[in-house]
Amino acid sequence: MTVHVLVISGSMGSGKTTVLGEASDLLSSRDVAHAAIDLDAISTAGVARHVSTTVTFGSLAVIYSNVLGAGLDRLLIAEAVDSVATLERLRLAMPEARIVVCRLIASIPTMQARLRAREPGMLQAQFVARASELEQTLDQ
Repeated sequence: MTVHVLVISGSMGSGKTTVLGEASDLLSSRDVAHAAIDLDAISTAGVARHVSTTVTFGSLAVIYSNVLGAGLDRLLIAEAVDSVATLERLRLAMPEARIVVCRLIASIPTMQARLRAREPGMLQAQFVARASELEQTLDQ
């Protein structure tokens, strides 16, 4: 069975999680069985980046195995695909899946305004700055 995976990519504040939810709702309204996951929801904090990456993509591999076990052939994922290495991690976690990456684009001021609204805590300035940095990386 081929699992069709749509990866919704974009910078912080571009709307990945919102589009993931809407796409999932559209599929559900048409009785299309699928799974949906925001990789930020299974990431870790307070550890080295390589540890967080290992945990996140290891968790995705387990979820993918469960998707296969349930007989699902559709999977939606929200993740900023910021490098060839990230795409390769997705491929390794989901062998034989047919992966399509869709990049969302929003203006830097729009993304920063969204982040200011949703991230009122002590890391707000870091997240707002990161949106612009990540957008430049994605452009490359």
